[in-house]
Amino acid sequence: MNENIPTHQLGYNIGRRRFLAVASGGIAAAALAACSKDDKTSTTTDAPDTTESSATTEGNTATTMAGMTGGGGGDGTIKIGYVSPQTGALAAFGAADGYVIDDIRNFVADGLLVGGKSYTIEVLLEDSESNPDTAAAKAAKLIDEDGVDLVLVSSTPETTNPVSDTCEASGVPCISTVAPWQPWLMGRGGAPGADPSFEWTYHFFWGLEDVIGTFLAMWGQVDTNKSVGGLFPNDGDGNAWGDAENGFPKPLDEAGYTLVDPGRYENLNQDFTAQINAFKEGGCEVITGVMIPPDFPTFWKQAKQQGFVPKVASIGKALLFPESIEALGADGAGLTSEVWWSPSHPYSSSLVGLSAKEFTDAYTENTGSQWTQPLGFAHALFEVAFAALASAGSSDKTAVRDAISTLSLETIVGNVTWGDGPSPNVAKTKLVGGQWRSADSPTGFDLVIVDNSGNADVPTGGSVEAIAG
Repeated sequence: MNENIPTHQLGYNIGRRRFLAVASGGIAAAALAACSKDDKTSTTTDAPDTTESSATTEGNTATTMAGMTGGGGGDGTIKIGYVSPQTGALAAFGAADGYVIDDIRNFVADGLLVGGKSYTIEVLLEDSESNPDTAAAKAAKLIDEDGVDLVLVSSTPETTNPVSDTCEASGVPCISTVAPWQPWLMGRGGAPGADPSFEWTYHFFWGLEDVIGTFLAMWGQVDTNKSVGGLFPNDGDGNAWGDAENGFPKPLDEAGYTLVDPGRYENLNQDFTAQINAFKEGGCEVITGVMIPPDFPTFWKQAKQQGFVPKVASIGKALLFPESIEALGADGAGLTSEVWWSPSHPYSSSLVGLSAKEFTDAYTENTGSQWTQPLGFAHALFEVAFAALASAGSSDKTAVRDAISTLSLETIVGNVTWGDGPSPNVAKTKLVGGQWRSADSPTGFDLVIVDNSGNADVPTGGSVEAIAG
C-alpha cells in the first residue's frame, strides 16, 4: 500500500483513472474478456502518472483497465438503482451505504468504458424505510420513473424480496444480498434445485445451514444443558429460522439440543415476559434467534431484570452491529453472533485491491464510526455489478442478466459464483462466528472471531467464553 496516499483515498477512489488497475484477476479478467481485440489498443486514453504507475500489474492488463474510466460518458448513461433501509427499525443495515455509494460515484466520475464505449454512471439510492411495501414502491420508481438499467438491493428479506419481485415482474436485472438464501428464494415461491426459479433476479449470501452450523459450533465450546430458547419474530427471517422443516428445529434436535419456542412475536415488541418465563421453565442455558436491532436490547434488559441470564446468547441481525452492543453497556460483553465479513477476512476488493482490514480502517478514519458487516457487502454489490457490465459488454438488460447468471468473482467478501449453489439464482458466501469483547474501539467493543469451522480462511482470535451471570 502506498503510504503517501491520503487516508481518505484509501477507499474506492484511489484515483479514478486507475479503475481496476490495482486489481488482479476477478473483475479485471471479466472486463478484458468484454473488450474486443481492437478495443484493447484504443482504450488507453490516459497515460498513467508517476503516482499511479507503481500500482500497475503485469503486461498490458493494467493499462487496459486504467483506460476503462475517462471520457466523460460520451456514449450514454448507465443507471444503477440501489434500495436499502436508511431509516426505520432496520436502518443499522444501511448505515454504511451512503459512504459506499458516495465513493463509488467519485470512483466512476470520469465515466466507465463498457464494451469499448464510455458511459456516465449514475447511482440512485432509495430508502426502503424498513417497510416491504415502501421497498417495492421505491423499486418501481427506479424502474418506471428513473429508467434504471440494473437494481442492487441489500438487507433482510423485508427489503430484498419485494424489490426482487418488482424487478422480476418488470424484466430488470437485480442483484441482492444480506438475507439468507432460503427466505429470499423460498420466501418468493422459488425452490432449490437445478432449474432457475427466477429469470431476472440473483442473490449472494449464506444460508440457514451455515448459521445453524456456526451457532452449534460456538455452543459446543461451552458446557451447557443443551436447552435452547428461540426468539423468532413474525417476519421473513423469523419464520424461516423457526420453520419446522427448513429452520433450526430439526438440526438442533439432531445435535441433541432441545428447542423451547414460545411462538412468533411481533417486531418492536415492548414486553418479552412471556418468552422469558418460557425460557426459565425450560431451563434454557442457550438462547438464539433473529431479532431486529431495537428488540434485543429490550429483551436482554428485561431478562436481566427478571433474573434470566443464559450461558450463551447467539442472536442474528441484532448483534451484528457495534452500536447495539454499546447500547447495552457492560451487559453487551460475551454476546455472540454470526460473522459474514470482518477485518480478519483475508480477501481484497476486485475494484481497488484493498484488503478487508485496509478497507475497514479507511471507513473508520473517514467516518469516525466502527466498521459494520454490511459495509463489505455493499462494496461487493458494486464489484459484482461492474463485473456483470464488463462481461455483458453493454447495458442491455438481457445481456447483463445473462452475465450475472454465469459470473464468478473474487470480491472483498470472498468468492461469489453463480452456477454451483443451491439454485442457479443463488451464489453462496461463507460464515464464521464471533463474540463481542471489551476493546479499545469507537464503541468500546470489538467482534472477536471464535469459530471458523465454516471458513478456515479466517483466523480465530480466541474461543467462546460463557456469559457472566
